[in-house]
Amino acid sequence: MKKYWEMMKSQIKVDTAYNAWYWAGTVSMILRMLIIYAFWHAVYENRTTIGEMPIDTMITYVVLAMALNNYMAGVGNQLAGNVRDGGVAVELMRPYNLLDKLVALDLGNKVSGTLREALPMMLVAYLFIGINAPNSWADFPLFIVSAALGILIGTQLDLVLGIAAFWLLYIWGLRVLRNAIFLFFSGALLPISMFPEWLQTVSNFLPFQWMVYVPVSIYTGKIAGIEAVYAIGIQIVWLAGIYAAIRLAWSFAIRKVTIFGG
Repeated sequence: MKKYWEMMKSQIKVDTAYNAWYWAGTVSMILRMLIIYAFWHAVYENRTTIGEMPIDTMITYVVLAMALNNYMAGVGNQLAGNVRDGGVAVELMRPYNLLDKLVALDLGNKVSGTLREALPMMLVAYLFIGINAPNSWADFPLFIVSAALGILIGTQLDLVLGIAAFWLLYIWGLRVLRNAIFLFFSGALLPISMFPEWLQTVSNFLPFQWMVYVPVSIYTGKIAGIEAVYAIGIQIVWLAGIYAAIRLAWSFAIRKVTIFGG
C-alpha cells in the first residue's frame, strides 16, 4: 500500500510542477462554469421553475455536477496506450499491480485537480454566482462520502477502456461512447429527475447516476437523512461489484496479451 501512496504523491508533484498549465486549468474551469451559468439563466428567463426546480437550485446542481463530472475521466486511455505500444508487457513484470498503480496515479491527479480547478471554481461560485449552501449541514459529511464513492466508481468504470484495448484494435469510438454515456446517464448534463419516467427507471438499473446525480442530490436535499445513508450503501455495493468485475476481466485480458507494436 505504501508504494501506491508514494505513486499518488509523485503524481501530485508532477501536476503542480508546471505553473502555466496549472493556472490555465483554473481559468478554463471558471470560464466553463460562467458559460453554464449564463445558459441556465437564459433558459429560466421567462419562468420561475422547471420540473419543480427553481433557478437557484438548478444553478447549484449544475455547478456541483460540473465539478464532479470533471473527476469522472480516469486512466483508461493511458492503459489502452500502454497496450497499444507494448509498454504493458514491461509494466506487468514490475513488482506492483498495474491497475492499482494506475488508480493511485489517477487519484493523485484528482487531488491536484481539486486544488487547481474545483476549489477555485467553488469559491467563485459562492462569492459571485451565489449558489446555495448545503440543504442540511448535518448531511454534508454524507455528501462528501457519496462524492468520493462516485469518483471511485467513475475511476473503475474508466478502466473498461484500457481492458477493451486487449481485444479491440481501436478504442476511439468506445471512448466517445463512454463520454456520452457518462455525461448523460450520470446526471452531469441534466438532473435525472427531469428525465421521462421510463428513462429514470432505466437509470436506476445502471451505475452512472451514482457518480454525480446522487451525491449532488444529497447536497441539494433531494435525498436526505436515512435515504442518503441508503444511497451511500448502494454506492458501496456498486463500487464493490464493479471492482470485482474489472479485476476478473483483467485476469482474462493479461492471459491474452495481444500487444500492438511491442
